[in-house]
Amino acid sequence: MLEINTSSTLSDGELQLRLGALATLNHIGVELSTEKNRTLLLEKILREATRLTNADGGTLYTRTDDNHLKFEILFTHSKGIHLGGTSGNPIHFPALALYQDEEQKVPNSHLVSICAAISGNTINISDAYSNTEFEFSGTRKFDEKNNYYSKSFLTVPMKGSEGEIIGVLQLINAIDPYSGDIGVFDQFKQELVESLASQAAVAMVNQRLLAEQRELFDAFIRLIATAIDQKSPYTGGHCRRVPDLTMMLAEATASVKHGVFCDFTMNDDDRYELLVAGWLHDCGKITTPEYVIDKATKLETIFDRIHLIDTRIEVLKRDAEIALLRQQLAAAQRGEPIENICINPELNAQIENLNAMREFIRKHNTGTEWMSDEDIAKICQFARQYRWVNADGVTVDFLSENELANLTVRKGTLLPEERKVINHHIDVTIEMLESLPYPKYLRNVVEYAGGHHERMDGKGYPKGLTREQMSVQSRIMGIADIFEALTSRDRPYKKPMPLSQALDILGKMKLDNHIDPDLFDVFIHEKVYLDFAEQFLPKEQNDADEIDVSKITGFNAEYGKNS
Repeated sequence: MLEINTSSTLSDGELQLRLGALATLNHIGVELSTEKNRTLLLEKILREATRLTNADGGTLYTRTDDNHLKFEILFTHSKGIHLGGTSGNPIHFPALALYQDEEQKVPNSHLVSICAAISGNTINISDAYSNTEFEFSGTRKFDEKNNYYSKSFLTVPMKGSEGEIIGVLQLINAIDPYSGDIGVFDQFKQELVESLASQAAVAMVNQRLLAEQRELFDAFIRLIATAIDQKSPYTGGHCRRVPDLTMMLAEATASVKHGVFCDFTMNDDDRYELLVAGWLHDCGKITTPEYVIDKATKLETIFDRIHLIDTRIEVLKRDAEIALLRQQLAAAQRGEPIENICINPELNAQIENLNAMREFIRKHNTGTEWMSDEDIAKICQFARQYRWVNADGVTVDFLSENELANLTVRKGTLLPEERKVINHHIDVTIEMLESLPYPKYLRNVVEYAGGHHERMDGKGYPKGLTREQMSVQSRIMGIADIFEALTSRDRPYKKPMPLSQALDILGKMKLDNHIDPDLFDVFIHEKVYLDFAEQFLPKEQNDADEIDVSKITGFNAEYGKNS
């Protein structure tokens, strides 16, 4: 425990200095415990150690997993030297090996920093040049190069809560505040630094544990996206791209200093929270059946049943031809010339009609076009007009009820009940996410991820929220989700759209109160779509057309003029 000698040998001034140092040490401890940035934490430890002891310089090492001491930060105040840390100047010194022989654990005890790390004891040297216990040749080279004199050294091991050495704090040249001469690190200064090193070690261990927990959580998030990717390649890319597009639009929105978003800001925790929500926004799809997620055509289940339709049409054509051959055979049996039984023109017409109907069904099986009432009636009429004999010898309608229902889906490839299955993924997503015990800085993940299918007019799902009931972040994610899907190359039911077409559809959604109108304007004016396209879309898709934003539906030309 750090104590102050209150004996009469201390002057009032010295006593006040020591009391001030203790108060400063307590304040430093509080600061270290709240610092989240590792680089800033390490730099603050070394800087405060030199300030407490009036040291001219120092070095902070961290212990690596392969038993080396790595140079993290180096100060020499009188020479203006600052390497590592936030300086932008890298430290080129190689890491110091703790052991000459790793297997035999023979320590490099001739180096003072190594000796402190292995022994776990503080080493206080009054004069490095007269010291014969340790090797200071590197120090002498530094001094010669920089016209410096490294005299007093205080080397303190940094111990974790379980006694493990996680680093070394080394201070050089204790400067007398009155004379400016190089002195020694007295007992009080040594105890100050030992106390600081202990607090610093706790802060470093805590920060490392938090970083490791975050790494584990991030890996788990990506594991879920990978699982969805393996389940369906059509959504895996989506799960990876939506978080990036979400963050692009969020950063652009935070940069806007006018209008409804002038007060919208994000700190690092806010960014991480939104990024996590982006990665997890479709995690419920892990329970969605593959045949629904991957339904590329209307007739697809486990396979595309269009081939069954093709086979039936060929059967109908074959039956028509067999009927003609039977007529010829009967004529021959009656002794009539076969040539008198000409190919029935109606047969040709029937075959042509079947071929045309096959192409018509194939076209509408893709689900890329809106089906009109006339097209639906045409398929229904064909289904009623033709019957065929199945493998059991039973005469049945050409199309089953299920096939007819699928082929007459007006938009896309999904039946209403299949659409409900797809939409249910958001309920599962919310269920899954609500089951997790979030730290405070992630408390909004469920709301952000669970709201990306809501609409501004309250007609979305699953809760029917309106714009006023939604956070800016969930509205941002809604736009990112839609735009990524429009431009995606890996959707089974459509080709990737040119940017201009995707932006026009997004603009129509703005006018239809589907997406946030102000965020759409930010998306266009801040050119978020271009940043996304350059990073994620192939060049041929990106360069497919030139974008004239003035022609985009819903474009607000006045939006950017208030910047």
